[in-house]
Amino acid sequence: MRSSTAPRALAALLADLGCVLAFVVIGRTDHGTGTALAEIAWTAWPFAAATALGWAVTRAWTAPVRIWPTGLFVWAVTVVGGMAVRVFLGEGAPTSFVIVTSLFLAATMLGWRGVALLVARRRQRRA
Repeated sequence: MRSSTAPRALAALLADLGCVLAFVVIGRTDHGTGTALAEIAWTAWPFAAATALGWAVTRAWTAPVRIWPTGLFVWAVTVVGGMAVRVFLGEGAPTSFVIVTSLFLAATMLGWRGVALLVARRRQRRA
């Protein structure tokens, strides 16, 4: 990764991880299951690890803001990988949880990319 693209890629990775963290905090708060740091970390780590895997598999740092294919594949690996780890750990993955997770992470992980692309296009038009 070139040093000129490193800050942009790091910001994009942090945005994806922020989406995961937001999902976990909102979910734990909504269900009243606790928001202690250790509880949040335990719930988030399967999805955070899967996000990192998605970044590695797709080489997301090369085009971190693109919705296709980067965003879509990072999102898919995050959901599938996170669910697989949860099942492996005996946490389960009820259908309703899979649906809510998929929709929330799609809206946020693809959504921030869409906003970033719109902002970039507007800046290009003004330049």
